[in-house]
Amino acid sequence: MEEETIKKKIKAWRAKQKITQDALAKKADILCTTLAKIESDVIKNPTLSSVTKIAEGLGVGLDELTQ
Repeated sequence: MEEETIKKKIKAWRAKQKITQDALAKKADILCTTLAKIESDVIKNPTLSSVTKIAEGLGVGLDELTQ
């Protein structure tokens, strides 16, 4: 079974909440290009700071994206 990556979890949570990359980036206070690069696997190992901000923007715990 393939391990769920952070990018897949971010995409899944974003889809569940029906918000765009731009809307999430604004809520997370990160650049939309950064979020897009994380989701498209251009950035393979996002910083803990970015992942924490994304989790906060999604209103989920950091563990929802990292475990």
